[in-house]
Amino acid sequence: MSSKRDFYEILGVSKTASADEIKKAYRKVAMQFHPDRNPGDKAAEEKFKEAAEAYEVLSDADKRAQYDRFGHAAFGPGRGPGGGGHPGGMNMDDIFSQFGDIFGDDIFGSFFGGGGGGRGGRGSQSRARGTRGSDLRVKIKLNFEEIAKGASKTIKVKKYVGCQTCGGSGAKDKSSVQTCGTCGGSGQVRRVQNTFLGQMQTVTTCPTCNGEGTSITAKCGSCKGDGRVFGEETVTVNIPAGVHEGIELRVEGKGNAGERGGYAGDLRVLIEEEPHAELHRDGLNVAYELYVSFPDAVFGTEVQVPTIDGKAKIKIPAGTQSGKIFRLKGKGFPSLQSYEKGDQLIHVNVWTPQHVSSEEKAMLEKMNGSQNFQPAPDKNSKSFFQKVKEMFE
Repeated sequence: MSSKRDFYEILGVSKTASADEIKKAYRKVAMQFHPDRNPGDKAAEEKFKEAAEAYEVLSDADKRAQYDRFGHAAFGPGRGPGGGGHPGGMNMDDIFSQFGDIFGDDIFGSFFGGGGGGRGGRGSQSRARGTRGSDLRVKIKLNFEEIAKGASKTIKVKKYVGCQTCGGSGAKDKSSVQTCGTCGGSGQVRRVQNTFLGQMQTVTTCPTCNGEGTSITAKCGSCKGDGRVFGEETVTVNIPAGVHEGIELRVEGKGNAGERGGYAGDLRVLIEEEPHAELHRDGLNVAYELYVSFPDAVFGTEVQVPTIDGKAKIKIPAGTQSGKIFRLKGKGFPSLQSYEKGDQLIHVNVWTPQHVSSEEKAMLEKMNGSQNFQPAPDKNSKSFFQKVKEMFE
């Protein structure tokens, strides 16, 4: 069994907590164990990382659904929504880069001198390299079988990629990068003002290096100092079973590369469903319209019907009425958020001939006079509305 603690337990919220409740809970825990409030306390730092890991999953609707369904196993090798992987490898800079806005410039920032962008007096957030790349969006079409079983799709994405010549730094060589003379490499400029309340210190991003702490004296010839070039990357997207039309998955770090070594953006994958030639999706259920001849409805027969993953044989009992619905348990789609699975519903239609010969007409007229051919529904016969209601129970 996994030794990792439950994410909801870490943040102190219930499994039904709203996104706003989760955000507030994370902020409270993160403030409690923030490294600037607990200098040198390794245990507090680990709890701070643990809280960030929990929030990284629970704040994302897709990841939260996978976690609710599979627990920590959802983010093991080859699993996880959109191939984003498990966030457990996040370092402190990752945390402050992604979640620094959670703290804002309120009393928490003021407690440590303000202007730290959520990291107090350390200023490490401001020293993050470069500028984060933008997100990209792509569409992936899936057939019914891929939706039901999950799929791994490999796609080519045209985007900005890190410059191979300079390694993303944007500089011609190592000697072409120097410490910023304005901020001394801290990425921040501190100012002290005398007020009637005493001295007040403010911290702002260095205007010379834009918070990077370094400046480039000679730009890379390949990327012209940007640290990235336009190119193409092959990306594998792992799609969990049970997705549906319109859902958006996220692959972290597979968007546009950041400028001068900044964090890459994310790749957002919009799911589209390919229509099936014979089946129709209705939530988790699959519907199929079966047409049988009048003799087959009278005498009964055995037929093959299409399913998501092949063919299935079903028996049509003698005397089957038009409108009868057969149910193939568990032959529908799995739920993305639970272990529930839909069914396949087979709606029987007794085919009425539209053209008959004179001989057939005479036979039908003769049969029409028979008592057995007169409609005689019994009290157990269900109405159309009852059948529809049962389909959704």
